Amino acid sequence: MPKIYDNIENHLKGGLLITLDSSYRADFCVGYFNLRGWKLLQESVDKFQGGENCCRLLVGMQRPEEDLLRQALAGKEEGLMDPPKALEIKKEIARSFRRQLTFGIPTAEDETSLQKLKQQLMQEKVKIKLFLQYPLHAKLYLMHRNDPLAPLIGYVGSSNLTMAGLTAQGELNVDVLEQDAALKLSQWFEDRWNDRWCIDISKELIEILDESWASDKLIPPYYIYLKMAYHLSQEARSGISDYIVPKKLQEELLPFQAKAVSVAARHLDKRGGVLVGDVVGLGKTLTATAIAKLFEETFFTETLVICPKNLTPMWEDYVHRYQLRGKVQSISQVKSDFVEKTPRYRVVIIDESHNLRNRQGKRYALVKEYIEKNESKVILLTATPYNKSYLDISNQLRLFIPEDKDIGIMPEKFINSVGGATEFVARYQYHPSTLLAFEKSEYIEDWQQLLKMYMVRRTRTFIKNNYAEWDPDKKQYYISFSDGTKNYFPYRIPKKVEYSFDEKDPDDIYVKLYSSDVVDKINQLHLARYGLGNYIDTQSAGKLSKDEERIIANLSRAGRRLMGFCRTNLFKRLESSGFSFLISLARHVLRNTVFLYAIQNGLPIPIGEQERADIDEFLEEDEQWNGEVSLSFITDRRQYWKVAEEVYEHCQRDKQKFDWLDSKLFIPELAQELEEDIQTILTIIDIGKHWDPARDKHLNALEELCTRKHATEKIIVFTQFADTARYLYQQLYNRGIENIACVTGDVENPTEYAHRFSPVSNGIMKHVPDELRILISTDVLSEGQNLQDGHIVVNYDLPWALIRLIQRAGRVDRIGQKSPNIICYSFLPQDGLERIINLRNRLAQRITENSEVVGSDGVFFDGDPVNIADLYNEKAGLLDDDEGEVDLTSQAYEIWNQAAMANPALKKIIPAMPDVVYSTKPGESGSGFRNGVITFVRNSFGFEGLTWLDDTGKVISTNQSRILKAAECSIDTPALKRLENHHELVARAVELAEREAAAPGGQLGSQKGARYKAYKMLDRYYRNMKDTIFDVPALKRTLDDLLHYPLKESARELINRRIRFGITDEEMAAMLIQLREEGRLCVVDQKQASAVALPQIICSLGIINEVVE
Repeated sequence: MPKIYDNIENHLKGGLLITLDSSYRADFCVGYFNLRGWKLLQESVDKFQGGENCCRLLVGMQRPEEDLLRQALAGKEEGLMDPPKALEIKKEIARSFRRQLTFGIPTAEDETSLQKLKQQLMQEKVKIKLFLQYPLHAKLYLMHRNDPLAPLIGYVGSSNLTMAGLTAQGELNVDVLEQDAALKLSQWFEDRWNDRWCIDISKELIEILDESWASDKLIPPYYIYLKMAYHLSQEARSGISDYIVPKKLQEELLPFQAKAVSVAARHLDKRGGVLVGDVVGLGKTLTATAIAKLFEETFFTETLVICPKNLTPMWEDYVHRYQLRGKVQSISQVKSDFVEKTPRYRVVIIDESHNLRNRQGKRYALVKEYIEKNESKVILLTATPYNKSYLDISNQLRLFIPEDKDIGIMPEKFINSVGGATEFVARYQYHPSTLLAFEKSEYIEDWQQLLKMYMVRRTRTFIKNNYAEWDPDKKQYYISFSDGTKNYFPYRIPKKVEYSFDEKDPDDIYVKLYSSDVVDKINQLHLARYGLGNYIDTQSAGKLSKDEERIIANLSRAGRRLMGFCRTNLFKRLESSGFSFLISLARHVLRNTVFLYAIQNGLPIPIGEQERADIDEFLEEDEQWNGEVSLSFITDRRQYWKVAEEVYEHCQRDKQKFDWLDSKLFIPELAQELEEDIQTILTIIDIGKHWDPARDKHLNALEELCTRKHATEKIIVFTQFADTARYLYQQLYNRGIENIACVTGDVENPTEYAHRFSPVSNGIMKHVPDELRILISTDVLSEGQNLQDGHIVVNYDLPWALIRLIQRAGRVDRIGQKSPNIICYSFLPQDGLERIINLRNRLAQRITENSEVVGSDGVFFDGDPVNIADLYNEKAGLLDDDEGEVDLTSQAYEIWNQAAMANPALKKIIPAMPDVVYSTKPGESGSGFRNGVITFVRNSFGFEGLTWLDDTGKVISTNQSRILKAAECSIDTPALKRLENHHELVARAVELAEREAAAPGGQLGSQKGARYKAYKMLDRYYRNMKDTIFDVPALKRTLDDLLHYPLKESARELINRRIRFGITDEEMAAMLIQLREEGRLCVVDQKQASAVALPQIICSLGIINEVVE
């Protein structure tokens, strides 16, 4: 009787091994062959001599069973076999075997086994053929023995030569000991082995094994590094091949700009939006124009450009020049009727999009509503995507990404930190792959992953390294335009301009203004108007109207912050210009006097509604400057009183512009402290009441620079204050300097002045009769303007944040700059370094002591005062851009592109490398890191990324740019023998990737929540209906969805509303089933809902450093 092998009582593996031990050759025929499964039999086969005495393996199923079933159901018959068809099937089977080795997690045991299989194939101990005549699903294991009684023993049944077939899954096989039957089986095998369409695939398998991760040859680490870059740059490579720059712009775009257009266009098309974040001066405007033109020509779209008011003329010029179908809209013109009155534009460009980073703003809401209503694709342009918070980024992305939309990636670092996706959902009750989830994360790695999908950002350093060429004669990098013109990257040269104090001169106003006495007086000011909430009479609080309560609440919130703002602003003005400082003091006296006038006359006090730092800004001078600056300052108290009365009457005429508070609501100390400040300030004003510009050494130094040192060159002078700008313009003009102009915030069209100062860089080919040589400006020209006809920048005053100096230099350091050097002058008082530093330190101490918070216009005390010392010492590189990181996709693309250009053979080698391959390289001596492995994994949800683990399995980093940098190596980097636990570390990386992307359900949240209540009602109804005729599958599926996925916001609101008004279990069930069928119930992860996907190891790279214990 035959013996049954069902892998339950008897395992086929055991029977085969016993028989093989007494055999000298074997013939196997199987439907499917798993290369890893060979390890079960390889030791027994290894003792065969080879040649005639070998193991012959015949594989019969060349096509998947699903394909055969579809063919049968379609009524189609197999065509006749011919050589081309046989060759194609052979290639496909080879590809199938190659794919086998890219699945699963590698192990040392599998590696040894596969290497042994390769040796056995080379030694002809194993021969493998494909049977192509027809699909052959037979399973036969026939062994030849030196046994006169039973020279042939066979096994037939259902088991394939796989791990499962020989050991694990239920099968049905029997042994064949009867020799007549065995001989017939042997003849059956020989007939098929020698069939015309039975093709040897042994050589192909040797090649496949040799190229796989299990190869016994060491793979160059450089190849693994490039494979990482190749896969990380998939978005860029696809964009460059699929999205072609419009012909009209091809000649004008530099290569790095053209690449950006293609990559950004792919983001825009696939994801609905893109953030172009190139640093200042790399041509974001032209890039955005090209993207919009590409979409116009490809998808017949029209474009709406939303930009700051001062950039409107520039954008209108671009729209006209490149015949872009669209409209330019100033952000200041986005008002309540914007959505209703603006026609549909399918593409929206938002220039300087960081201005829309506050989603509480009215304009933000209107722009977002317009984009949602018209389903517009959005191009965001900004060199500063975020200021202080990552929320700045998400708020800009929210303009085109709904907060609860599944964007396909999660903040894995943060989710892992809170215990995984299930814990995240339980804690926050929304889907982990949404912007809402990212907004919880403070991990830079998470935000890098998000921006990889939506941002294109390159820096000057990146352009130099990847697109520029080196000119050894000029010792500078350059890039070439299509006409051959070279554009050099200039050096930024910091220079100082000193002007002296004369401590012994009793008439030197600067000495007096910088004196300790003046500094102390400013620090002692009460600044009561900036803290009005502190002066409310508490006895009157119960009698307040709702409007008065609202106004006082706002004042209380703003008080401390505004007091700090005012005090620091006074010192900023003192550093800018003594003249500006005195003007500010005079205005302060006037504003205080207006308040006193109202209090003493029992009148209501006007309070400005605007939210900007200076709450009484409405008392500023007329915006329409007439070009004249008064050089005299009032010190007579009676004159201020007279002007204050006129100002108050003016406010009453425009009563609707202000909030009003009854002066009787304030305690007497308010009037007292207002008066004390007036008296203190008047003593300071008295020092400079007769201002003499001829004795202004700061101004005189600027005149010398403009008329002697750079008498014919273009110069742009920056100052923080409009008062200083107007004063400088008037005085230099009065001294006979021609071709000079002043641009401040009240100028209607600053672009006109930019064109007059820099006509060449703005494409104005005709003669400009009123061309400017000197342009004095506030930071109103800090966004988007081309000023690179000039190369000399003058910082008349020093911003308290050094970054402002760098930004000013960036105004002229742009594509098209002709000069090899950007000269950046900073005005500093001679031997006055300690004086300025001490002034700033004393102010900082005062603010700290009083818990006053600096205004939100930037980090006020950014950097150490040594920065000023660096300016004195003209430190090289001081004003170079703090560029931040390039987007990962662009970074990876250029790594790949530069390598492929240097060695074109890599274009075939790297894409052909199978997944799971690995190598090991030496690390940097003294790096401080343990040995480790970098693994590139695509998890089962489709998220891919690099993970760097040390040799104990602990995470070194998940920062993608940092890991890619750690993987960097050259073609000469030697390959080392792998770490003993390399494969275990790869498995650990896969485990981490899977854990962080685990299914997000499982928790219903609070018992008071809509999801919990809906689930309980539906579960109760389901239990009552179970096993009845009303037990419908949709009921169970809806219950499962509620258990595993978060509710959509609209569903949550509907469920809460229905529960509040009363609803039965049956009504709830019907509503939930309908919501599910309409796709409105839960945020379901489609990847998880589909068939189970497996993680994919792309490659791994071991790094052997000096071990640090």
